[in-house]
Amino acid sequence: MFGKTVIRSIWGSRSAAACYRRKYTESAVSAAHRQKEIIKSRYIEKDELRPLYMDFQATTPMDPRVLDAMLPYQVNYYGNPHSRTHAYGWESERAMEKARKQVADLIGADPREIVFTSGATESNNMSLKGVARFYRSKKKHIITTQIEHKCVLDSCRILEAEGFNITYLPVQSNGLIDLKQLEETIQPDTSLVSVMTVNNEIGVKQPVKEIGEICRSRSVFFHTDAAQAVGKIPINVTDWKIDLMSISGHKIYGPKGVGALYVRRRPRVRLEPIQSGGGQERGLRSGTVPTPLAVGLGAACEIAQQEMQYDHSRVSMLAKRLLQKIMSELPDVVVNGDPDQRYPGCINLSFAYVEGESLLMALKDVALSSGSACTSASLEPSYVLRAIGTDEDLAHSSIRFGIGRFTTEEEVDYTAEKCIRQVKRLREMSPLWEMVQEGIDLKSIKWTQH
Repeated sequence: MFGKTVIRSIWGSRSAAACYRRKYTESAVSAAHRQKEIIKSRYIEKDELRPLYMDFQATTPMDPRVLDAMLPYQVNYYGNPHSRTHAYGWESERAMEKARKQVADLIGADPREIVFTSGATESNNMSLKGVARFYRSKKKHIITTQIEHKCVLDSCRILEAEGFNITYLPVQSNGLIDLKQLEETIQPDTSLVSVMTVNNEIGVKQPVKEIGEICRSRSVFFHTDAAQAVGKIPINVTDWKIDLMSISGHKIYGPKGVGALYVRRRPRVRLEPIQSGGGQERGLRSGTVPTPLAVGLGAACEIAQQEMQYDHSRVSMLAKRLLQKIMSELPDVVVNGDPDQRYPGCINLSFAYVEGESLLMALKDVALSSGSACTSASLEPSYVLRAIGTDEDLAHSSIRFGIGRFTTEEEVDYTAEKCIRQVKRLREMSPLWEMVQEGIDLKSIKWTQH
């Protein structure tokens, strides 16, 4: 039996811990709200230096060579590419078809299989809604995963409201899907499987080739959102047995507002168009193709094809450098996602006992993004991190580092050193970190709220 003094001391430490925890949570929420307000209202002052850019999964800067290719079509060659009666239309059409071939060559496709769109969001919407609605009389089942991009998940929810059955496959703790589970989930009325190639948040690379083989053997169409993969890793739609693939221009150093959808011709994939009009792009996507943007996308794809191997090895080297620096100096840092099956330029780290939003504020001179999303009423951790089973505390402490073509070694070193310094500072302020240092197991404490 414990004496009264011992019991009082244990109870006191637990009450103090609960108080610490409550204050820490409240401060984290208020910090996140403050940061939201700061980001919303703050502008860069006239003489202030802009932050370093380390958010290449959100968007990429346009390659100057892409801009060079686009400029003539912004100023001199302004014809409508669908005008067939004069030279202005012919020269624009020629440029558009050249761009179509450049996109096709990057992914091993036929140019006739490329449809220009406004970006990957539109391509994803066209793929899911188009295939589902065209084959609805015979097939009403679609399979996707819990970690897809929001536009895929929202499209699936709209289809659910229309009476379709959607299976949201869970992923393993490393972020990869279970191929056996996928095979068992396919039904006779499954029309489409949609799995992204590289995840935009944790960088994991799904076994797309194996998924394609499973889908082809079961006569099910396979769509992949490859916005984060095209131009960064080698892709061949024929070898991988992909039927539909979404591409985004601004993720591969091209212009914003343009993308493409690969739609297989043999075996033929049929889509119900979601946009009505003049019947451009084989009737799948009506509307005038913006020639300058299409030219920019084509140029970006050609450059990516030429420099992919160099870019990949350089990004891998910089990513390794960043990871080694941070992991050697800081304990309790978790790399989210599979350590091997991943695109190296996307690094998602959880810094235990540190609030991600607070760390972002401390690193305001580096443009990064947090794995946690702040809503007006509460701090909700990322659904991707929740899907891989990350503890809520760790999910709230995650930061995504994006490395790309124009990232320098100096930028990586500065980011790593600043991150190490600020994590140490924030941990020193954290009561949870203090308790861990004293040997208290936080999971053994029964937290209470007053």
